Amino acid sequence: MWLCTLLPVLFGCFSDSAFSAPRAWLLTSQRPRFDRPGDVIVGGSFSIFDLSIGTLSDFTAPPSRLVASGVSNWGYRVAQSFVFAIEEINRNAHLLPNVTLGFSIRNSGDTVHGALYETMSFLTRQQEPIPNYTCQHGSPQAALVGDTRSSLSVSMARLLGLYKFPQVSYSSSLPILSDKIQFPSFMRTLTSDLTSSLAVTLLIIHFQWSWVIILAHDDDFGQQASSLATQELSTAGVCIEVILHVPSHESLGKIEEIIQMMQKSTARVVLVFLSNSNFQLILYGLLDVPVSGQVWVSKGALHMALALNIPRVSQVLHSTFGLLYHSSRATGFPEFLANLQPSQTPEDMFIKKFWEFTFGCTWPHQSSTMTDGIQLCSGNESLKNKQYPFAEVSKIDAAYTAVYSIAHALQDMITHGHQHGTVTDSQDFQPWQLLQALRKVHFKTPDGSEIIFDGNGDLVTKFDILQGQKTPEGVFHLVHVGMIDPQVSSGSKMKFHLMEALHVPSSVCSESCLPGFSQVPRLGAPHCCFDCSPCPEGQFADQRDMKSCLLCPKEQYSSRTRDRCLPRTEIFLAFEEPLGFMLALVALFLAGLAVLVLGVFLKHRDNPVVRANNRSLSYLLLLSLCLCALCALLFLGRPSVLTCLLRQTTFAVVFTVAVSSVLAKTLTVVLAFRVTRPGDRIRVCLSPGASTSVVLIASSMQVVLCGVWLATSPPFPDRDMVSEPQHIVIQCQEGSGTIFFCVLGYLGFLAAGTFSVAFLARGLPDVFNETKFLTFSMLLFCSVWTAFLPLYHSARGKSTVAVEIFSILASTTGLLGGIFIPKCYIILLKPERNTAAWLRQGHQAQQERQSEMLQRRCVPRSTPQIAMTSS
Repeated sequence: MWLCTLLPVLFGCFSDSAFSAPRAWLLTSQRPRFDRPGDVIVGGSFSIFDLSIGTLSDFTAPPSRLVASGVSNWGYRVAQSFVFAIEEINRNAHLLPNVTLGFSIRNSGDTVHGALYETMSFLTRQQEPIPNYTCQHGSPQAALVGDTRSSLSVSMARLLGLYKFPQVSYSSSLPILSDKIQFPSFMRTLTSDLTSSLAVTLLIIHFQWSWVIILAHDDDFGQQASSLATQELSTAGVCIEVILHVPSHESLGKIEEIIQMMQKSTARVVLVFLSNSNFQLILYGLLDVPVSGQVWVSKGALHMALALNIPRVSQVLHSTFGLLYHSSRATGFPEFLANLQPSQTPEDMFIKKFWEFTFGCTWPHQSSTMTDGIQLCSGNESLKNKQYPFAEVSKIDAAYTAVYSIAHALQDMITHGHQHGTVTDSQDFQPWQLLQALRKVHFKTPDGSEIIFDGNGDLVTKFDILQGQKTPEGVFHLVHVGMIDPQVSSGSKMKFHLMEALHVPSSVCSESCLPGFSQVPRLGAPHCCFDCSPCPEGQFADQRDMKSCLLCPKEQYSSRTRDRCLPRTEIFLAFEEPLGFMLALVALFLAGLAVLVLGVFLKHRDNPVVRANNRSLSYLLLLSLCLCALCALLFLGRPSVLTCLLRQTTFAVVFTVAVSSVLAKTLTVVLAFRVTRPGDRIRVCLSPGASTSVVLIASSMQVVLCGVWLATSPPFPDRDMVSEPQHIVIQCQEGSGTIFFCVLGYLGFLAAGTFSVAFLARGLPDVFNETKFLTFSMLLFCSVWTAFLPLYHSARGKSTVAVEIFSILASTTGLLGGIFIPKCYIILLKPERNTAAWLRQGHQAQQERQSEMLQRRCVPRSTPQIAMTSS
């Protein structure tokens, strides 16, 4: 046979007694098994009886014999699903139609040396196996199904891998078994723990839990699973409050410490990577402490199924999620199990022990004396109404899928072998040939489940999502609520199919930030712990939990709630709006008033009041004040290229003319009182041409400045995006700021000089109090424009235009009212004062007051005569 390849010449085949002494410690009596012949034999290793050794060996003497300490209902049930699958295949006319499958079921006893012993016994076909030898001939052995625990499967896989003998496990999920270098012949009808850990991690991400606790076993699997979960959760933005490692040995002190830390924790989701026993220890510890509202998420539903038997478990497991491999459902298997009878399968060496354990009875031949209270087994007991452990999980028929995988691989191998001549007979093949077919197998089970293995020999399977729920009667049970399908995945993404919308509690370090707010990380805390800050003006956040606010486009502004951007509207100080309309009316009124005063002066141009202090300057001043009022209209309406060019330049020139006219009038009064004798040179400055020259020179300088301004960097229409967040202000940009401030500075310098001269001359005697009126009007003018500067710079948008218009109109009103309203009052309402006799009387009174003042000061002075010039 194929195992007699290493040393056949040297040793040959030895009898059972040749090495009886050295092998006596393995097993001292025949071990039970369940064999059935066939054309091809499929082996099965199951933990049916729990075998134990009385004392631990010190390797100085053979250990005591193994004894069965109990029967595993779960293990025997899986073994029966193995039998059921083989019988169903043998009845199938389309699957292996000319081949009858046989089997050999072995009991590993849930121990490593038991699993290795039975594996070697199956390979060598000997009760007392000799490695690398087989001395019995029979049907070819195809593959071995098993075992339950990963530690057993690892030992078996190392041995079977030496011979490239196919092994298909139904329950071992240790990640290292995916390594095809160490375990080349290992396959399994489930995924590795890392894949299931990834699935349960993605379940947390799917439910948008961002603040979790990881409870992991303190071993290689726990370290790998928690490391993978940490990596995936961190990539998805989930924060881990704490990772708690539960020791492999039962340390009550460590368990209490873990429970205390869970009490202090604020996370409501606990991700579990624990063994069944340690998971139950944690649950028992939490029953007596005030921990509530936590959601437990486990990669295995078996944890939750075991927890159902714990009293008051619903106090802790309020909302629990577990994953279950979406395995094939063997139709008819519950009936097959219910009709099981010891008399039907006498070759089954396990069924009597199972029967005793299940029904609590004893077989008659095992009880030498009849004792009251001992129930005897009849063999007619029924398993029909017998409850099996883990009712929610017991629908899985893991070994069923493993047997079907081997059967389809056999059929593919035989079909492909006949076509290529490599396999000519169903009983003439090598195990490595079946292993190749098994890796490529792809089929559907009778219930429609698709079976395919990945490159690591792991089954590409779906996961059923089970949730712990309490019924109205108060019974806590597991309910199928959805499925995770990795077959339609890309990368680490898996597709979730939920049967209904689940209401799950939230687990966050900080409450979600609403639209309009952004996250501000807390100092020294994980990124999931943050405060919510409202978005500033001009920015928005249209989604929840945005890391930062986004800027609105220039043409838009942020809404009041800062959750979207709205289009801006263009604004300017229009004639149609109330403020613009009122300012326009005031400007027209002042212009009309100036024209009216000019008309009064022209009508009474020969009267002393009009002729006093150069009436030509009065006409020019009134005309310039009319233009000052009208230039305010240039600031109203939508700015255009023309209005922007005319606004500030017209304002500067006409106000320069007005202020220079006031300066000329003031200088005329001052110089008139300095003429003390006829023929004085200063009298030349009192001529009308001198006053006109002052106005022309002062105005020409401003015109030159404005010309340079327009020639180099003229004003232009602009869109102000900053001043008003909700609007686009259409305004005139001044172009060159330097020249603009030079223009305003010159006007301010001229106004300040005029006010200074008028203020110094305010006490000079004058019949019509000309100097006092000039001083008062310039005081109003300077006050208005002094107040204008801070207001203009603090105003925003179209308010700046309104401030400038108001200043123009106010200063115009001050000059017009301060200088000309008193004169109009005399002309129109006090005509008796507007005569030559009143003028002479006034002069005499002035001379008397001046003489009296000179006498008091003892300073001889002569009183000049003010010339009444007409032009």
